[in-house]
Amino acid sequence: MITDDEVLAAAVRNNAEWCQSMCRAHGLTGAFGPRAWTSTARTPLYYPDAVTLTEEAGAGDVVTGIDRTTAGASVKDSYARVDLTSEGFRLLFEARWIARPAGLPTPAAPGDWRPVRTPEELAAWALAWSGDDAEDAALFRPELLADPATTIVAGYGDDGRIIGGGVLSASARVTGVSNLFAAGDTDPSAAWAGVLASVPADRPVVGYESGDDLPPARAAGFGELGPLRVWLGA
Repeated sequence: MITDDEVLAAAVRNNAEWCQSMCRAHGLTGAFGPRAWTSTARTPLYYPDAVTLTEEAGAGDVVTGIDRTTAGASVKDSYARVDLTSEGFRLLFEARWIARPAGLPTPAAPGDWRPVRTPEELAAWALAWSGDDAEDAALFRPELLADPATTIVAGYGDDGRIIGGGVLSASARVTGVSNLFAAGDTDPSAAWAGVLASVPADRPVVGYESGDDLPPARAAGFGELGPLRVWLGA
């Protein structure tokens, strides 16, 4: 049986692998070191330039492997243990790692939930995710559709409009969920149910949330594993 510490470590690694997938879709390549994942080139919008992978990671493991020639580099401190203030960073936000055990039943979700398969479907999904912000929507490139570890899930209402969605990232021991959203008046619990229905029942599901997004995740069967912090460089 996988322990909570093992699930947390798997969640951290899974999230770094998803960051790598997003970078790859933008023509970038990060590197996995013993204590951190880093990208020497600036990463896509909203994605960190470095992610700590172990509790032992320190400032030197992340700041030396990223591009700080311009403002805005970011670091995801996966265990909330690294103080980057002296390196010129400020705390951007805090969140909680979450995990849903394998084998839990998934409630039925209204609408038709299925994987996004075509660039056209992805473009529509990205606009729904971004609230019709074309610049943000451009983050999700068609190259993601060719990534075997990535499944982008969309929910469609009776009128064919997208009512919610999320991204699933498969790794060795867990499936990660990110970018979950409910569009219009869709209840967030319906979005969780719709996306989780695409995960094999024997796989733990992991991710992170904060603030008002935590209660719907808890209602969907997730428990909290521990804190994380994201730092933003000057």
